[in-house]
Amino acid sequence: MATSSRKRTQPRLRILVVDVGGTHVKILASGQRTPRRFESGPTLTPRRMVAGVKRAAAGWAYDAISIGYPGVVVRGRPVSEPHNLGRGWVGFGYAKAFGRPVRILNDAAMQALGSYRGGKLLFLGLGTGLGTAMVADGVIEPMELAHLPYRKATYEDYVGARGLERRGKKKWQRHVADVVECLRTALEPDDVVLGGGNAAKLERLPAGCRLGSNANAFRGGYRLWSAERR
Repeated sequence: MATSSRKRTQPRLRILVVDVGGTHVKILASGQRTPRRFESGPTLTPRRMVAGVKRAAAGWAYDAISIGYPGVVVRGRPVSEPHNLGRGWVGFGYAKAFGRPVRILNDAAMQALGSYRGGKLLFLGLGTGLGTAMVADGVIEPMELAHLPYRKATYEDYVGARGLERRGKKKWQRHVADVVECLRTALEPDDVVLGGGNAAKLERLPAGCRLGSNANAFRGGYRLWSAERR
């Protein structure tokens, strides 16, 4: 009796990507074109985030969730509380709260994954703070460089939102260029991507950099589950 060699086609996994930022939470699901968002800030706890995501995602179908988290993530779990949000993120049961499988990655690492084209990529997210990550030969390497010493404070104090507000746009741009050069010299990347909400405020990109897009965070969230779609 002949047997069919045709492989059974598996249904495509539908992913909901949640990008948790210091001012907004942005979401997008597989098959959707327009992201939705709601405000975050210092009172946002993980429980409130879950409730907000469920309300914002009403009418969307999804099987699994990717979360871009603004803090240190080790083996898929947050291990430090975010600097700009409420408390309770470490040890929270995300999969149980959502009722779906959940994968969590540092938010800068998720944007880096979505920006990756090959080789060794350095991603710098210029937003409320400073997000940093590398992707080397397809392997994600989240990095916590924001609070390392720089001049009289830290990298984040000079190139994050506080630095922009305190020092003005011209000085901020000079510090961004200087930080990029310092990190490029130390890490020797093939590609440098500047993302985050404030990257678009740069009048001129530092040499050798390209401008990222917030859409790359969603692409990175989809790629987190890419093995299940092969």
